[in-house]
Amino acid sequence: MPLALAATAGVRPTAELIARYDGRAPRYTSYPPATQFSAQVDAETYALWLRDLPVEQAVSLYVHIPFCARLCWYCGCNTRAVNRHEPVGDYVRLLLNEIALLGAALPGRLPVGAIHFGGGTPNMLSTGEIDAIFDRLGEVFALTADVDVAVEMDPAVLTRDWVRAAARRGMNRASLGVQNLTPEVQAAVNRRDTFEHIADCVAWLREARIGSINIDLMYGLPHQTTANTLSTLDQLLPLRPERLALFGYAHVPWMKSHQQLIDEAALPDAQARLDQSETAAERLAAEGYVRIGLDHFALPEDPMAKAQAAGTLRRNFQGYTTDPAVTLLGMGASAIGCLPQGFVQNAAHELTWRAAVKEGRLPIARGVAVDAEDRFRAEIIERLMCDFHVDLAAVCARHGRALSDLAEDVSRLAPFIADGLAQVRGARVEVLPAGQLLARSIAAVFDAYFSAESQRHARAI
Repeated sequence: MPLALAATAGVRPTAELIARYDGRAPRYTSYPPATQFSAQVDAETYALWLRDLPVEQAVSLYVHIPFCARLCWYCGCNTRAVNRHEPVGDYVRLLLNEIALLGAALPGRLPVGAIHFGGGTPNMLSTGEIDAIFDRLGEVFALTADVDVAVEMDPAVLTRDWVRAAARRGMNRASLGVQNLTPEVQAAVNRRDTFEHIADCVAWLREARIGSINIDLMYGLPHQTTANTLSTLDQLLPLRPERLALFGYAHVPWMKSHQQLIDEAALPDAQARLDQSETAAERLAAEGYVRIGLDHFALPEDPMAKAQAAGTLRRNFQGYTTDPAVTLLGMGASAIGCLPQGFVQNAAHELTWRAAVKEGRLPIARGVAVDAEDRFRAEIIERLMCDFHVDLAAVCARHGRALSDLAEDVSRLAPFIADGLAQVRGARVEVLPAGQLLARSIAAVFDAYFSAESQRHARAI
């Protein structure tokens, strides 16, 4: 294992380094990345994997609601805008059937420690539909007394009554999508939100004793500047959310056709994106928030900050998480699941998902089985993404591997080391402060599937 040292550079990479390293890289919310999923893993494979799950081991659940009242032009999620409720109601009825199908394939009534509702806009569900979903989940699974229930929300359609109804069913974490409060930026991405309404939403959540509130923000949107990024923060910080997320807009109009409605000439360049991201991070640090990985921030007493300090932070398809479960079962169109044997994804096209459920089939469209090599590399990549450092010797020991097996991978760190973005001390690889925004590119060194020429990933910054 080569020994290489690099002096700690400034916190921000220079414009030259951005130009050199701001290529495309996986987000590493899974390993292997979703680009490796294929139809070779199907419903039959999934049924076999489900059958082998330990009955006593708690699992987590993900429920996908693919509807929005408005289509935000920056969106990269699997969703569609609807102006009437009938499609949502029809979807929920089939979702209940899918949950029953899943239950029939399981070896027993598995305990559940966490449930995450994502979308789309889960708060488009009626209060009756919330009850119906929880009732069905309770029939199929054993929901623990302290089950963690998180819900993603669009403030535009959130009401006080909805918050109360969800809280009655156990919601204790909420995430509000705000992105940016500048009218010019909002108009450029088809949003209309006011700070006053956001403040009302937070007040309703506090009133319902929701213990953890997250606010999602973005950088790199059309007409977004460092100044209006900071002005958005100035308005929101007095609300004192427990967590904030600051995501970089990924412009992929060849994948998401509605992004063609965005004026590319109004998009900030890589240097401007970096300034928005890092200036916001500096402001949040000054306000007492702990930086979590690439794009999350949390108050020091928040479980996410404590998990990062303890080295137990995880990363999955919802981003950074404190959820320790090794099994995540996904329900709904496009939902992704993670099992000890590999990853599965439901049909992303809603009509295909509906057809499978109506026929009484688990609606799996693709996935990937994982082997010992994948698990070995997954741990290295996850620790780099979560902790910005990894002890390769310790990982090798846990997987029965020799440190020399990684010599070629470590050698590919040489450019990052030379540019002060990473360092290697013995068997410890560390992403230096100047390289942290490029952690995805550094982690890709250990990705056996990665191709620098691939256009299937978002840019690193």
